[in-house]
Amino acid sequence: MTKTVYLDYAATTPVDPRVAEVMSRYLTLDGIFANPASRSHMLGWQAEQAVEGARRQVADLIGADPREIVWTSGATEADNLALIGFMRANRARGRHLVTSTVEHKAVVDTAHALEAEGFEVTWLAPGSDGRIAPEQLQDAMRPDTVLVSLMAVNNELGCIHDLGAMAGIAHAGGAVFHVDAAQAVGRIPLDVERLGIDLMSLSGHKVYGPKGIGALYVKRSPDIRLEALIHGGGHERGMRSGTLATHQIVGMGEAFALAAAEGEADQARITGLRDRLLDGLAGCRGVHRNTDISVSVPNILNLAFEGIDGESLLMALRDIALSTGSACNSASVEPSYVLKAIGVPRPLALASLRFSFGRFTTEADIDQTLHALTHALEGLRRQAI
Repeated sequence: MTKTVYLDYAATTPVDPRVAEVMSRYLTLDGIFANPASRSHMLGWQAEQAVEGARRQVADLIGADPREIVWTSGATEADNLALIGFMRANRARGRHLVTSTVEHKAVVDTAHALEAEGFEVTWLAPGSDGRIAPEQLQDAMRPDTVLVSLMAVNNELGCIHDLGAMAGIAHAGGAVFHVDAAQAVGRIPLDVERLGIDLMSLSGHKVYGPKGIGALYVKRSPDIRLEALIHGGGHERGMRSGTLATHQIVGMGEAFALAAAEGEADQARITGLRDRLLDGLAGCRGVHRNTDISVSVPNILNLAFEGIDGESLLMALRDIALSTGSACNSASVEPSYVLKAIGVPRPLALASLRFSFGRFTTEADIDQTLHALTHALEGLRRQAI
């Protein structure tokens, strides 16, 4: 039986076995299973100690104080808390938010929800490389701008924003700067102090940790106030109530510690794997790069295959786990809104696939992918004649 090659790491990563082993200690009766908010007995104190240890591991990777880490159910909730929580809490200061059209849906849909509440949103359009230029943000700033939200690394293209420049512009205009860093952890250096980031959304399952856990970095400053979205119990300094999932939290902490230790080496190896794929496709006609690799992380590569239907190609590659950027809406298939935003023609956008590599991708995986891909392209093009 042919092994399925997993090249969809940007969607989710497998939990690192070392992370899973740590998590297993916090689930059953013979482990540390108690509620970390139970301060009347030793078991609760031990659980709380584990949670705080993980909080420090996450903080250490991003150059933060552990007290600035607020646990959430994932980056989506963190994005919601950052945008809705901040805009509602600061509506007296201003009602204007700046973001971009190529953010993750967790930001895009949240910004639309804020528009429905009466807030104003300026939507910045990217260049052909998927990035927002600093001067675009400068032009969008207004006296009533209170929040700027831009992602660190785009989840479909892999392009990296100049976070330091964006933060400087936001602060000069009196606004707070939020970053969705779900795709960035372990892939680019993230130092919130150096970069000037005020709020940052983090995910566990994008960095070999478990699903269902994330965090929001909230800078300790009198200017950063959030209105809670979830009430009951006053957990997480009143910003996010709910019993903390100790096993998931320690898993995310361990994953971040491993990213701190191994992220740079991971990315160097993954660069070689991406280049191996590109070199193997060099002789194939009609292959277009949607990703500008000069300004992107190496683990995400978006390619378009001219004259090929992306969904048909995906089905032909049944032993390769990939994703298209397309969204199925009722009976029609629409191209990725990110590819549309950077000007990829509709036929090419519909013929695009995202390849994303990770810690457990091997050279043999790339070679199997190249073999399957070249055969699929030949077969589909023969059928089209």
